[in-house]
Amino acid sequence: MSKEKLTKRVIDKLEARDKDYIIFDSELPGFGIRVMPSGKCFFLIQYRRHGRTRRVMIGQFGPVTAEIARREAIRMLGNVRGNDGDPAAVRDRERQSATVKELGDRFLKEHVATRCKPTTQAEYRRAVELFINPFFRNQRARTVSSADVSELHGAHAHIPYQANRTLGVLSKMMNLAETWGIRDKHTNPCEDIARYPEHKRERFLSAKEMKRLGEVLTQFEADGSESSYAVAAFRLLLLTGCRLREIQTLKWAYVDLDEHQIDLPDSKTGAKTVHLGEAAVELLKKLPQADGNPHVIAGKFKDTHLTDLQRPWRRIRKAAGLDNVRIHDLRHTFASGGLLVGESLPMIGKLLGHTQVQTTARYAHLANDPVKAAATRISERLAAALG
Repeated sequence: MSKEKLTKRVIDKLEARDKDYIIFDSELPGFGIRVMPSGKCFFLIQYRRHGRTRRVMIGQFGPVTAEIARREAIRMLGNVRGNDGDPAAVRDRERQSATVKELGDRFLKEHVATRCKPTTQAEYRRAVELFINPFFRNQRARTVSSADVSELHGAHAHIPYQANRTLGVLSKMMNLAETWGIRDKHTNPCEDIARYPEHKRERFLSAKEMKRLGEVLTQFEADGSESSYAVAAFRLLLLTGCRLREIQTLKWAYVDLDEHQIDLPDSKTGAKTVHLGEAAVELLKKLPQADGNPHVIAGKFKDTHLTDLQRPWRRIRKAAGLDNVRIHDLRHTFASGGLLVGESLPMIGKLLGHTQVQTTARYAHLANDPVKAAATRISERLAAALG
């Protein structure tokens, strides 16, 4: 292809090949664009320094326009020709100097804080500060290898779920390190690490267990052992199937008792409507609204919600003899309860706010319980008739 001025029109015509190739600008020597086999294009400059040919990426075509790339190329090439700097050397120094901890700090500040929801932010920060930083310490981000990542992953084999989450966070960090020029392209050391198998827990409360839980909730609320708002939170979690944060941060402004629903402006799956049964509506009607506090599960201070429901839950479940039951299992119990009264999986999924059918399908085996019970009753009667 003969040289042309690199404009959007010209670049849009460039076709991907089996191998990457570079097209240089006809007007600005040293300014070019690399076309990858994937079809993505990256602006660059090329120059010679101390007898060596050096290349420095400017940015990807699309996010970076041809006009912006040309202005940046003029500036960078001007520095080279004026002996004011070597962009490749500056780039190399930055790559070599960035530690995993520095990468993690930038990841949390520039990516997580601006793109993730509060619960995800907390999970990512926990993975970075408790697992990634202590392991790598001041190791350079560009030197992290698959062997290093495998060692980190293996060190937490006893907690496979956390090991896999940490691996996922580190992988995202390494992808961004490539985007930010800290690591070379296509060098993510996490890609070949196999995740540990995860077995989803589907614990739900039996009728006897729910009776014990109800007795303890009533007792703890009556004698003041736990806040009435904490007790109400656990009852609402069971009666609505909501996620913990959806109830914990719930505001009265989202509640419509006349329509028997809660309109959440945001949740794990985005905005959603939670339909309320009569028991949940009656609970909300009786729950006092704290003066000047917009939250349903009011905290101790003005305008706050209860921030810690884990410790009250541990005390309650211990008193009820339910030591292995998590708060999230109340959501599972709501789902199983729906199936046991004959509701379909699509209906359960709608009530839970699932966006994927596969998510609800994990409860499918519970739908067989009523059928098995009927088969037992029939077979017992027939067996009795046979003598």
